[in-house]
Amino acid sequence: MYKHILIATDGSDLASKAVTTGLALAKTLGARVTALTATDPWTAFPVAEAPALQFPVEEYQQWAEQNAQRILSAVRQKAETFGVACATVHATTYPADAIIEIAKSSGCDLIVMASHGRRGMARALLGSQAARVVSLSSIPVLICR
Repeated sequence: MYKHILIATDGSDLASKAVTTGLALAKTLGARVTALTATDPWTAFPVAEAPALQFPVEEYQQWAEQNAQRILSAVRQKAETFGVACATVHATTYPADAIIEIAKSSGCDLIVMASHGRRGMARALLGSQAARVVSLSSIPVLICR
């Protein structure tokens, strides 16, 4: 059935449920796993009226790398307890785009991720990465709640 599962995580408690579900499924199927976390790119732009303001791009990038390593390390440890082979990827682009691209380039045949289930204004303001992945993916997507 599925031979290579992409598990997307942001390190949240809800995403942890998707990690556990994806790893359990991979163990049952004998599939390998690629775990992905994505960090939004730095999008602040200097304001001409406030040249004294400094935008800490380097600090943001350092924080993003440390956070990604923390998240992916936890997934690797959990994968070891399941006895599942797990590669990890940290992408520095918008999450839905990263999920679609890494799934495609890695030859994954299933994406497992969580959805916060936001509705109304919260969804309009924050967006829904899960909805975007479902609408753009050419492979099956398992959404966990």
